[in-house]
Amino acid sequence: MFPRPAPGHRLATAIGLLALLGYLTTGAWSGPHSPAPPLRPLAELNPPTRSTQVSSAAGSATPLAGYAVQSTAKAGDSPAAVSSPGYPARGWYPAGPRSTVLAALLAAGVYDDPFRSTNLEKIPRADFEVPWWYRSDFTVADTTRRTLLDFSGVVSAADVYVNGRQVATAADVTGVYTHHELDVTSLVRPGVNSVAFRVRPNEPSKDLTTGWLDWLQPPPDRNMGIVRDVLVRRSGPVALRDAHVITELAVPSLATAGLTVRAQARNDSGTAVTAEVSGAIGGTRFRTSVRLAPHESRTVTFSPADVPGLRLRAPKVWWPAGMGGQPLYALDLTARVAGATSDTAHRTFGIRDVRAPLNAAGARRYVINGRPLLIRGGGWSPDEFLRWDRGYAEDRLRYAVDLGLNTLRLEGHLEPDEFFELADRLGVLTLPGWECCDKWEGQVNGTENGEKWTPADYPVAKASMAAEAARLRDHPSVISFLIGSDFAPDATIEKNYLDALRAADWNLPVIAAASDKSSPRLGRSGMKMTGPYDWVPPDYWYAKREGGATGFNSETSAGPSIPTLDTLRRMLTPAELDSLWRDPGARQYHRSPSATFGTLSLYDDALAARYGAPTGLADYVRKAQLAQYENVRAQFEAYGRNATDRTEPATGVIHWMFDSGWTSLHWQLTDRYLDQGGAYFGAKKAGEPLHIQYAYDDHSVAVVNNRHAPERGLTARATLFDPDGTVRYDGTAGGVSVAGDGAHATALTLPASVPGLARTYLLRLLLTDADGREVSRNVYWLSTEPDTLDWEHTTWWYTPTTGYADLTGLASMAPVPVTATATTRSRGGTSTTTVTLRNTTEGQTPSLLTDVHLVDGRGAPVLPVRWSDNEVGLWPGESVTLTAVYRTADLRGAAPRVRVSGWNTPERTVPAA
Repeated sequence: MFPRPAPGHRLATAIGLLALLGYLTTGAWSGPHSPAPPLRPLAELNPPTRSTQVSSAAGSATPLAGYAVQSTAKAGDSPAAVSSPGYPARGWYPAGPRSTVLAALLAAGVYDDPFRSTNLEKIPRADFEVPWWYRSDFTVADTTRRTLLDFSGVVSAADVYVNGRQVATAADVTGVYTHHELDVTSLVRPGVNSVAFRVRPNEPSKDLTTGWLDWLQPPPDRNMGIVRDVLVRRSGPVALRDAHVITELAVPSLATAGLTVRAQARNDSGTAVTAEVSGAIGGTRFRTSVRLAPHESRTVTFSPADVPGLRLRAPKVWWPAGMGGQPLYALDLTARVAGATSDTAHRTFGIRDVRAPLNAAGARRYVINGRPLLIRGGGWSPDEFLRWDRGYAEDRLRYAVDLGLNTLRLEGHLEPDEFFELADRLGVLTLPGWECCDKWEGQVNGTENGEKWTPADYPVAKASMAAEAARLRDHPSVISFLIGSDFAPDATIEKNYLDALRAADWNLPVIAAASDKSSPRLGRSGMKMTGPYDWVPPDYWYAKREGGATGFNSETSAGPSIPTLDTLRRMLTPAELDSLWRDPGARQYHRSPSATFGTLSLYDDALAARYGAPTGLADYVRKAQLAQYENVRAQFEAYGRNATDRTEPATGVIHWMFDSGWTSLHWQLTDRYLDQGGAYFGAKKAGEPLHIQYAYDDHSVAVVNNRHAPERGLTARATLFDPDGTVRYDGTAGGVSVAGDGAHATALTLPASVPGLARTYLLRLLLTDADGREVSRNVYWLSTEPDTLDWEHTTWWYTPTTGYADLTGLASMAPVPVTATATTRSRGGTSTTTVTLRNTTEGQTPSLLTDVHLVDGRGAPVLPVRWSDNEVGLWPGESVTLTAVYRTADLRGAAPRVRVSGWNTPERTVPAA
């Protein structure tokens, strides 16, 4: 994020039914639909005694199934006792295999739902200012193999003990991204063994870990805990580590690809050995022998020069979603000593080529497999309590694809491996990097948050870079790493990062910063971070200055994003809901801890000035959905149109943000519960593969083609209406042709003035193909009185508006009946509901922003759901058929229904069975 003032699931594996039920009631996917569990006294919480059964197979990696956790303020026993088998851990809390302290306490029902009201604020911070114990048992049957603990994800540091003995100190195990492998072979015994982590408190301004900046109210524990798997690895005398594949794709022909396989063969024994290392990628097999002195490591390499089969002909090339398929290859390696398997390694990878040169205007331009593409993305947020839920992550990634986005930026909060595996499979590009405004940039960010670095911080940062480079390099979804966010690193830090990346065989672009900064060796970032982060009008995005549609804007949006009424009622009390629409100056706890973003005053003032003062909560929310639809659509449309500009093209835009880790009132295209409103469907409309759109700056109507193939024989029609449906202008352009890969063609330009046109008016755009089929429809609500921006008083977070467009005429639109008929078919756990809407008014008034929500028997939204289109405009006699795809199980046994409402459409619910 830009420099700013200091801020004023389901669980995959659980250690017992109690912990699992706790996660189901507070977790990412199921939790939002369930009340918080009742509070239970500490004495009643007795963690299950089940021990993780560790495989004896060479090459196995068994994750610890979970932990018992307790504050060191309450657990006074010695580390030797706590980490010994048989320790009772009475009164400790169960925790999952990846869990912060607070996540465990929430799962146990210690606190009320932190997503509602100000419950999060009531959790005492003092409870997390001391270290906490994480303890787990694991059972080993065969001790003839070597046993190693392999882990990262400790927030912020930990002393580590095994079977009563200390094996690492917090000085060694520090930083959430550093990777550690501890050989505990000499301590492991047959039967039950114990490991204990004494985890230290986290302070993002002091530790190279992770924080929340001004995204949301920070968790009181600051995410202290263990948030990635701790693996118990088993191997023989020789271990295989750091296995990876370096791909070199012939561009632009894509006809061949060279694969180079590398791995470290490490002799963990005290005697010299000869290891045979063999591997396979598809039908290509390779092997070599390597002689290793005691405790020696050597790099084993297989390349096309010595293995011709690693030179692929007609390789299966990986593409982002919408540009092609997402084929993946598998690498399998085995090390044998004296004919017995000693260790194995497995990796998946994709073949693709990524380049990101600076264009003539100095902007970063990404090119995938030889084809330039406009980065259309959003900022990713994990769950606030870092609870990993694969299903919930996949739901959000599928939403990104549904919106036509191609990229998600991870500013810190680098998710577990499964996230990138999902991104690989779904074709979602990712832009990982370090975060701003805390210790990560404390050395270079002047007076912003984050302490200056000490000598001990440099090796931790370098080790973090090395570990993340090794983890991310084989994922085809990863297209670069941003080693700075708001600020670029200095020469020393940059060198450390680049040395670590080079040692990891990183062959992707490395970017100095997400802002317009430079570093000594990498030079200019080619990105900008000029805002806005708070409300601006739709026409803002068309200006080629500040955050407007030129260059690569790494984080930007018009700020507030009011959720649907369904979500608001789940997250706020009646009193808070009343304040939400009545008092623009009220502190909104669910916006941000930052004083800059503490209220909704800029947004609310604009909403009232443009649409009219809200008359109640429902009126406020429906106006908010209109405002968010038009603004998000304009943001993506402006960047789409300018992508092929001759002098200052737009090369990328990241909507800040894509989602929220909490129940939020800002920076989100979809809310915490995956409900969809104006922001979501505005982005989806702008992201159509073949799209007709209006430009606020020059009143042109353009067709944007994000498909690869060109389109010909199109017809564009633009019609202007008064709010009552009176036609004031109707223009058509036939024979429109547009090239592919993001090109646009101007079909026509609306007249500068239209006689008799109302002050508030509607624009309907229709695009039909050569056969007369409608392929794109787009409806705008506009004003003859434009929004006026005060550019000279622009701040880092917004540009003031001195005059507002008059959209109050929309209030005069007569109520329009819209009929709905719906049917549902289900197969293989997936249901598809088909809804046909028809404007049946006898007058001439259209229905505006007609929304369809799939609901269950209680009237609650069925989520997630992917609609073919939604929030549509219908003129008298027009009909449209929409489809919704969702999991049948999310109906919870109820018959599906659809709820239809809109700006001027009375709400009604009809069956959809």
